Amino acid sequence: MKITSYEVLGKLPDLFTFDNGEKVKTLEDWEKRRKEIYKTAVELQYGEIPPKPEFLEIDPLASVSDERIRIFRIRTGTRKCPVAFTVYAHVPVGKGPFPAVIDGDLCYTCMQTPEISKKFTDHGIMLLKFNRCEIVPDTRDPKRTNNLYETYSDIQFGAIAAWAWGYSRVVDALEILGLADMSSITFTGLSRGGKTAMLAGVLDERASIVNPEATCAGSCSCYRIHMKALREDGSEGRSETLKDIINNFPDWFGPGMKAYEDDEASLPFDSHSLKALIAPRVFFDSQAESDIWSGPVNTYQTSLAALEVWKMYGKAENVLWYWRKGGHDHKPEDFDMLIEVIERETLGTPLKSEKFMKLPFDPPEPIFDWKAPFYG
Repeated sequence: MKITSYEVLGKLPDLFTFDNGEKVKTLEDWEKRRKEIYKTAVELQYGEIPPKPEFLEIDPLASVSDERIRIFRIRTGTRKCPVAFTVYAHVPVGKGPFPAVIDGDLCYTCMQTPEISKKFTDHGIMLLKFNRCEIVPDTRDPKRTNNLYETYSDIQFGAIAAWAWGYSRVVDALEILGLADMSSITFTGLSRGGKTAMLAGVLDERASIVNPEATCAGSCSCYRIHMKALREDGSEGRSETLKDIINNFPDWFGPGMKAYEDDEASLPFDSHSLKALIAPRVFFDSQAESDIWSGPVNTYQTSLAALEVWKMYGKAENVLWYWRKGGHDHKPEDFDMLIEVIERETLGTPLKSEKFMKLPFDPPEPIFDWKAPFYG
């Protein structure tokens, strides 16, 4: 990948400086600082977060192939105005509980492919798929009835927050069903689904591995970097900006982001802030070399900055990234890499692929000049 234009609008805000100017010195301080970061990286970016539901019920719908595929509907939210969505659980042969991967991208063709499910079940991993658009629709002027917007009409949140809420409800269902190894829950998704998986992983610490794929702006990229680069076919692309995403998908985010569309450098956070909220759990960012819209250098810069928090915990090995050839998609190779990460965590198997932690570009100078106050 050849970078043709690289503009840095400002340095990344210091994760270890409180809003009042004091410095983080201990892990106890960091827990307090996390709450400040949450206010901007989560609530400013995505709006208010829907609360835990009043109830959750599971309606079995079907079992296929000797219960290797279980289909059930989750009904949840409030008794006055419930929501419902369907989950497809692909269960491995054998006796559980099984490590579980949750993906809300059933609206994408790739997640409807049986070969993807088989990849996981052949490795003793359960895959649960749902269509996040059943929770709130992915339209620019969504109806506010018969979905989560109506359920929690008294708070203001974007679609990404609603979809992330759905991931947690699947985990709730797994706790009831007893199928999953609750110490090994992975959230994954592509593009807007990757944004969703990322936020869901921040909000729900029951996710031990958070694996967003190609999130572009509004999650793992960097608002403060505008870049252009050549794809593998020689064509030039550019990274998505805050203005792009706020104007094209206004229903995804909190209302406060509009004020920064022409002034990203004034944002009180950036994507490194969101990533840092996952520490010390496993964060695995999947990317593609020709997916310039996702901002390859942007994503690297924010991961490098967030890594300082994992270093503070003594868990630097829990930050992983990789780039494959190709463009914006969720490919079989991506799932193979995720399976390696899961098996490292569950079986202690060393990572095999040489693509982990490799870059398809020469690393630029970091756009931050601070570091962790200590290293664990």
